Amino acid sequence: MEGQYRKNIKSGFLVVIVLKKDQHTGKRTRGIVKDVLTNSSFHPHGIKVRLKDGKVGRVQEIINN
Repeated sequence: MEGQYRKNIKSGFLVVIVLKKDQHTGKRTRGIVKDVLTNSSFHPHGIKVRLKDGKVGRVQEIINN
């Protein structure tokens, strides 16, 4: 999954994330990256980002770049 590597995610990318509250259901949310919040280069559950609408979650899929 490319969403585990920080180098693959930039501001402005369209991504699919899982919000903290939706981790148990796996419900996904689509949006545009505003900020990359994870400092490390890799995270096994996905890099944490803030979307332009303010939602925060871990990247599951990168739609386009």
